[in-house]
Amino acid sequence: MSEARDYAGIARKYASDVCSGKQPAGLQIRLQCRRFLDELKLSRNRAAKFPFVFDEDAAARPCRFIEKLPHSKGKWARTKERLVLQPWQVWIICTTFGWLHKAGAQKGLRRFRRLFLVVPRKNGKSAIAAGIGLYMLCADNEFGAEVYSGATNEKQAWEVFKPARLMVDRTPALKRRFGIELTAKAISRIQDGSKFETIIGDPGDGQSPSCSIHDEYHEHADDGQVDTMVTGMGARDQPLQLLITTAGDNLAGPCYALIQEERKKLAGIGHDGGPPLDDETLFVEYSIDEADDWKSETALRKANPNADVSVSMDFLRARQRDAVATPRKAGVFKTKHLNLWVSAKAAYFDVEAWRKCKDPEVPERARDALKLEWLRGRKAIVGLDMASKVDIAAVEVLVLPIGEKATRDDPYIRFGFYFLPADTVADVPHYQGWDSQNLLDVTIGNIVDYDEIEDLLKELQQVLEIVAVPYDPFQATQLSTRLAKEGFPVVEYRPTVLNFSEPMKQLDAAMRARLIIHGGDPVMEWEISNVVGTPDKKDNVYPNKPDGQAHLKIDNPVALMSAIGVHMGQEEDEVPASPWDDPEFSISGADEA
Repeated sequence: MSEARDYAGIARKYASDVCSGKQPAGLQIRLQCRRFLDELKLSRNRAAKFPFVFDEDAAARPCRFIEKLPHSKGKWARTKERLVLQPWQVWIICTTFGWLHKAGAQKGLRRFRRLFLVVPRKNGKSAIAAGIGLYMLCADNEFGAEVYSGATNEKQAWEVFKPARLMVDRTPALKRRFGIELTAKAISRIQDGSKFETIIGDPGDGQSPSCSIHDEYHEHADDGQVDTMVTGMGARDQPLQLLITTAGDNLAGPCYALIQEERKKLAGIGHDGGPPLDDETLFVEYSIDEADDWKSETALRKANPNADVSVSMDFLRARQRDAVATPRKAGVFKTKHLNLWVSAKAAYFDVEAWRKCKDPEVPERARDALKLEWLRGRKAIVGLDMASKVDIAAVEVLVLPIGEKATRDDPYIRFGFYFLPADTVADVPHYQGWDSQNLLDVTIGNIVDYDEIEDLLKELQQVLEIVAVPYDPFQATQLSTRLAKEGFPVVEYRPTVLNFSEPMKQLDAAMRARLIIHGGDPVMEWEISNVVGTPDKKDNVYPNKPDGQAHLKIDNPVALMSAIGVHMGQEEDEVPASPWDDPEFSISGADEA
């Protein structure tokens, strides 16, 4: 019987198995499990003055409730079986509901107010979300509870609401116990006005949610719906927001930004000894590690905690074989079954390869790179892409190696600047997020101020020896004329297939071989992921945006390719020889490096 299960014990054992390596798991799960076990010890140590207590009964109550619910679909629903929580699910639920404030005004209230669950498809996240939603409706002792299942479209919102409704409909005892009534679009408790409904998009003000569930968060273009629900929770003592998602390809969306933020907190970046104690988000991300072979069995088990339960290993192996055999399927497989964030589906560059070029010695912010003494006096090419005066105007700095050719010990170094007008930033949510991180150069008004770009080049000239400034003569004639008068070595670089095909291929090769490094800023990662380029009959490529998606920007990669192209064409002694001109340095060779 489920009543006899020791849920807290199951949670502790799962965390211990993960930390010992007995249970395969990726870095984020290992860190979260270690945190769970360490904090259990702290909570028992009176001298530690740890502000939370782990209440085993509070942890077990939602588990017991959920395991009384029936399956809503599949073979288990046909045989009318009840849900059985797997150890990883027990651990998540116990951690979410078990940690309580020990003292003060919030004594007895839950520590975590947001559960952010990132897990691949077919791992049963919708069923568990439905179970949590019903618990919050019926058994959380919240008068007039309001539970919402939200998404960007009605079909997705019903992915959680529909199984919840079916569970209630198939459990007459539950309806009797809590006085629940069902309508076509709501689960209601008449005596106190509690309800469970769907919401689509940003519903505006008016709700007072005790629980909001947001499915496939990666599809949200902005945080309108999520923020509206959080704002409405102000009158609740211990509301819960549940964000559930797989990975996606929108690297500029709020989901990926929050994942990056939570990874940093969990790793203790910016905080001593781990995530801050006042953090109210429990971040649970099932994926693989950077060094893992995505083609391995271990990768499948690390990323899919419900392997051989709700998703069969045979199914996963078959999708993995498809991805290995057919490269165009690899992106979808990595995203949906390994939870890796990838480029646009037709992307030319491998965004994972780009990420691996991140170097801790290169700051994320380009202006911080200018302060590095070891860069002073280095030769550099500064590529410009001024394609837009109302959106990103790109300045890319390619610092050349000291030696005759780039090596892993002496690679090319890249950092970039992103100039945008203030009016554009005010209209684009992901620009606002990057601006708050001080990653953008925002100019006043509704067009980019080229005077500020000229000032930047003068600033660069104080640190680096600029040997070339390639520019598109159709974009920046006036700016280039002014730069030439200031003594900058400006070079026309026209946007032709002949000029961009080889630099584009060689940038791909360089990032795969890690012969170019950078600081890992999210703006360039997003732009790199947006570049598409289908080879023509002569195997030539040219950087483009995905069809019909003008909002996706590629200005900085284009500027970087122009810098590479100029360097590939340089033969004068004063510029170091380029490894991209070495016949032994090929794309296939880079893959083996």
